[in-house]
Amino acid sequence: MSDTALVTARPAVRTALGELVVGVAVVAVVLLWMGPSLYRQDLVFLAATYALVALGMYLPFVLAGSLSMAYSAYAALGAYAVAYLSVEKGLSPWWGWLTGTVIAAGVALVLAMATRKLSGFYLAAVTLLFAIAFEHWLGDATTITGGASGISGIPVPTVFGWEPPRYAQVVAAVVFVCVVAVLIDRLRRSPWGLALSAARENAPAVQSAGISPTHLTVVALAAGAAIASTGGALFTVSVQAVTPETFGLDLVFLAIFMPIIGGRGSAWGAPLGALIVVAVTLNMPGYQGSGELLLAVVVLVILLLAPGGVIGWARQILERLVPSRAQDRG
Repeated sequence: MSDTALVTARPAVRTALGELVVGVAVVAVVLLWMGPSLYRQDLVFLAATYALVALGMYLPFVLAGSLSMAYSAYAALGAYAVAYLSVEKGLSPWWGWLTGTVIAAGVALVLAMATRKLSGFYLAAVTLLFAIAFEHWLGDATTITGGASGISGIPVPTVFGWEPPRYAQVVAAVVFVCVVAVLIDRLRRSPWGLALSAARENAPAVQSAGISPTHLTVVALAAGAAIASTGGALFTVSVQAVTPETFGLDLVFLAIFMPIIGGRGSAWGAPLGALIVVAVTLNMPGYQGSGELLLAVVVLVILLLAPGGVIGWARQILERLVPSRAQDRG
C-alpha cells in the first residue's frame, strides 16, 4: 500500500476504532449500572426497543432523507406476530420474530411504492395517517389481535429448551442492538450506503450514474421496517403482553430525535440517543412528571451546542486530546 493510501486510511481506521471503543464502554457501563435491579433491567429493555426502532428509521430518515411516520405500525407488526403465533398457534416465539420482519418489510414495500412520488411533509402526513389507521385496526381485529385487551401470556423464547433468566435476556438484547448497529454502520460506509446518501443530496446525479434513487429509498424503507419490527418483538417478549396502545405515535416522534441526540454521523448515535431518552424521560430523579419537557430542552441544547450529537461532540474532544497523525509519512 502506498504512503498516500495509508495516510487516507488512517483517519477512517482511527474513527472506526474510536466508535468501537465508545460502544464497548457504553455497553459495559449500562450492564454495570443495571445490575440485578429488575426496574433497571426493564429500562434497558425499553432502551433496546427504542434503539431498534431508531435504527430502523436511521436508514431511510438519516441516510435517504425520507421521513416515514409508520414505524409504530412496523413495531406493532413484530410484536403481534410473536404474540399471535406463540399464544394462539402454539409455535415458538422465534417464528414470530422471523414472520414479523417479513410482514413488516412487505407492508413497508407496498407503502413505499404507493407513496414513491411523495416527499417531505406529504410523505410524513400520509404515513402518519396509515399508522393511526393501523392502530385502530388492531383494536377492531379481535379474532387476530384480541381487540382492546390485546394478547397476554406470551412465552419467553428458549434456546434448545433452555429458558434464559431475566438478566441473560437483557444482555442478549443489548448484544443484539450492538450487532444491528455495527451492521448498519458498515452498510452506511458501503457503496450502497454512499449512493443512498448521495441520492438524498443530488438525486439527478445518482440517476445519471444508472442508479435509481427510488429503488434505493424503497429498499431502505423495507429494511428499516424489518429492523423496527424486531424492536416490537423484543419489547413484547420482555413484558409478555401487547395491546394496540403499546406502540403509539409517541414512539415514532421519540425515535426521530434519538439519532439527533446521539449523533447522525454514525449508526451508534441511535442506541446512544435511546439511552439518553430513557434516562431523561423515565429515570431522572425529580422529573418523572415532565420528562418530555426536559427532553425537549436537551434536544435544543444539543442542536445549539453540538449539532453533531453526543458522538460528534466526543469525537471533537478526542481529536483535540489525541494529536492527528494524518500528515505522518513514516
